[in-house]
Amino acid sequence: MLPIRDTIPARNPPIMVWLLILANGVVFMFELMMPAPALERFFYLFGIVPARYTHPDWALWVGFPLDDYWPFLTSMFLHGGWMHVIGNMWTLWIFGDNVEDRMGPVRFLLFYLLCGLAAGFVHWLTGPNSTIPTVGASGAIAG
Repeated sequence: MLPIRDTIPARNPPIMVWLLILANGVVFMFELMMPAPALERFFYLFGIVPARYTHPDWALWVGFPLDDYWPFLTSMFLHGGWMHVIGNMWTLWIFGDNVEDRMGPVRFLLFYLLCGLAAGFVHWLTGPNSTIPTVGASGAIAG
């Protein structure tokens, strides 16, 4: 059985969780409107491709902008399909409200983003030669 809620009530409405789910949903709807070649290019530009930082000559050759570290942030809002986005947003919905309630919305957002950045950095460290884009909010959600 899949959980639809937890049994720990939150004292305050999880505004930041709602906003993060909305932001991820809007970006995913944008992805759905893109043709496959454009979506692939979008993932390569805004997802984390470790080799673009490890091998700048290769990155230039395939057309990546140099010194562009935004993908460590933007990759958190991209998802590879319906199950990917639903699974991530469901997990955020179930667990995020209690974490936000404990931390407050601003600290929760900072924690979420820092965890996502750390996950991207660890991914780069553990697979520095990968040419495959990494997308998703799993690292930010898992904390």
